[in-house]
Amino acid sequence: MKLMVLQLLLWHSALWTVHEATPLGPARSLPQSFLLKCLEQVRKIQADGAELQERLTSCLNQLHGGLFLYQGLLQALAGISPELAPTLDTLQLDVTDFATNIWLQMEDLGAAPAVQPTQGAMPTFTSAFQRRAGGVLVASQLHRFLELAYRGLRYLAEP
Repeated sequence: MKLMVLQLLLWHSALWTVHEATPLGPARSLPQSFLLKCLEQVRKIQADGAELQERLTSCLNQLHGGLFLYQGLLQALAGISPELAPTLDTLQLDVTDFATNIWLQMEDLGAAPAVQPTQGAMPTFTSAFQRRAGGVLVASQLHRFLELAYRGLRYLAEP
């Protein structure tokens, strides 16, 4: 996905450079019907591009919001058990890294909100049993969320 987005950004910047360098000469010799058809195609392509950007922005916003939520839930599981602590730490780092990458991509696309979201109230697990039960629930929901994220990203990556 990163490669595809990078290619899209490079392609866009190359086109922008060509656009800036191409002088527009007189169009008197072009048939009016051709010019009108070109204008219609430009409007259609602009509308398709705007729709794609809106869908991409929506997907990235949902991904970032979900990952941000799971960052807080995983932090609430701290102290779940000594055996699971390294796995939980790795999972927290991976989720944080993924959320950061999504945010940076949104910034690069100019689609990031002005302010990053703030973490709402997270559950407090007061006993070992609550942490283990919460861990099962959080892991299960995170797994479902990531499956949906994967399907959404695959959909966006389809030609």
